[in-house]
Amino acid sequence: MNNIRNFCIIAHIDHGKSTLADRLLEYTETVSARDAQAQVLDDMELERERGITIKSHAIQMDYFQNNKLFRLNLIDTPGHVDFSYEVSRSIAACEGALLIVDATQGIQAQTISNLYLAIENDLEIIPVMNKMDLPNAMPLEVADQIVDLIGCELEDIIEASGKTGYGVDKILEAIVAKVPPPIGDVNAPLQALVFDSVFNSFRGIIAYVKIVNGTLHKNDWVKFYNTDKEYKADEVGVLRLKQEPRKQLSAGDVGYIISGIKTSKEVKVGDTITHVDESCAKPIGGFEDVKPMVFAGVYPVDAEDYEDLRAAMEKLQLNDASLTYEPESSMALGFGFRCGFLGLLHMEIIQERLDREFNMNVITTVPNVSYKVYTRRDGVLDVYNPSGLPDISRIDHIEEPFILAQVILQSEYMGPVMKLCLDKRGILKNTVFLTSNRVELSFDMPLGEIVFDFYDKLKSISKGYASFDYHLNGFQPAKLVRLDILLNGEYVDALSTLIHVSNAYDFGRKICVKLKELIPRQQFDIAVQAAIGAKIIARETVKAVRKDVTAKCYGGDITRKRKLLEKQKKGKKRMRKVGNVEVPQKAFLAVLKMD
Repeated sequence: MNNIRNFCIIAHIDHGKSTLADRLLEYTETVSARDAQAQVLDDMELERERGITIKSHAIQMDYFQNNKLFRLNLIDTPGHVDFSYEVSRSIAACEGALLIVDATQGIQAQTISNLYLAIENDLEIIPVMNKMDLPNAMPLEVADQIVDLIGCELEDIIEASGKTGYGVDKILEAIVAKVPPPIGDVNAPLQALVFDSVFNSFRGIIAYVKIVNGTLHKNDWVKFYNTDKEYKADEVGVLRLKQEPRKQLSAGDVGYIISGIKTSKEVKVGDTITHVDESCAKPIGGFEDVKPMVFAGVYPVDAEDYEDLRAAMEKLQLNDASLTYEPESSMALGFGFRCGFLGLLHMEIIQERLDREFNMNVITTVPNVSYKVYTRRDGVLDVYNPSGLPDISRIDHIEEPFILAQVILQSEYMGPVMKLCLDKRGILKNTVFLTSNRVELSFDMPLGEIVFDFYDKLKSISKGYASFDYHLNGFQPAKLVRLDILLNGEYVDALSTLIHVSNAYDFGRKICVKLKELIPRQQFDIAVQAAIGAKIIARETVKAVRKDVTAKCYGGDITRKRKLLEKQKKGKKRMRKVGNVEVPQKAFLAVLKMD
């Protein structure tokens, strides 16, 4: 065990951690020249395209120092705020962390948030300044920020470049010298932490584990602590570029276990695996069920694709345990699913994957968060969907989730960013100047306000320099109303939203104007109305297309024309009674992109 080092890489999105991981793999010759490619660990096409890590990856490297073999287990983590639970489990499986900071951008919000996670888990932090080869690097300023943040010495900071490979040898030496070997008892009852899982269509679910205590042999009978399900370990092994089977894994090792599990609900990230006959006294702490933050309805464009969408959702959930879904139906869109996502990026990625991997064309409704509705009779209800809101006469009050948001930005953009946060009903808590031109702002904000387009606006206001991080901070009472959209007096449930009273009138008017542009004209007038309860707050009319019935009258008395127009009027009246309005798919999408 003295020769094992388990470490992870933590950084803000786009600070170059996947590139640096590539250099570490090349230096230790874990990846042959033939298999080498950019972002080796990002195996999803989407990850390469967007340049982000969506799933955490683990890989084992052999490193020789003074003729001594060290086994280094690297666990790569996602950098985006939506995947912070995955990051926390990866950190729990390590004893050390490389803190990577971009020398051109300095410390950003997600770096700080992941660093706190690492410090809570008592990890040894090795600071690395990346992208030193770029002409606009600011090594002195960034080094000062790192020293202020973690209180290390200036000479402890390793200068490196993921692109050229400069400093990689020093990083590996520092890992061996500073990261402590894992502590564990090989002879104690088995305790293994599940930090990730992937689905293989032939072998079932493959759980990635770190053995904390004990030894796991092939063909052992094991059980999962929180689900209490028992399995036989068909294969155990270590994670190289491909999975390599071994006869056993003992304390300190990071590897995988295959036991033919077919349902994703039975393997939960953060769970503990132990032997059936000699089980451990208590599980490893820190396990939580992943809580979705954002909810939206996902519907197939063609109603007959519903069963295909269900199958696609099941397969996606096996690869991504943080996706939750349950069936729901809508009068406007037919049958579909109400899905829970970790955040907006997660929602976007699921939509992309449905399209690419399963060829599913879907419509997504307006995203919303979960509210606690206190009723006068039935106690507390959790409402994820506007149509699930009880009648207004039964509601005592509604509470909405609040977050503590941290925004780190250049001081020149402070005014516009503050205005944006205050417009979103944020309350400024704290302002800290990290350096002369970098500020950290802390806000209390409703989660429902950032779900829509907050992140995009923040990036455009700050020209891409601001970084944003948040965590939940309880529930607070709010004056929320359900905004309904009516077409010719008929309620379209897919366009309903739960919204704060102060924004309802403005938002209702915008939706009506937008729908007026997008709904094609019929042969009768269409009334587009926004309503709160029985009160109409905005209205637009899509004018009728008029057929020229008087074209065949060429002269004669005006009464002949009038007779034809009266006849047309009667026909139009009849049409309005049975007329059904078709809402195009782009109308639903336009509401999502509302500014």
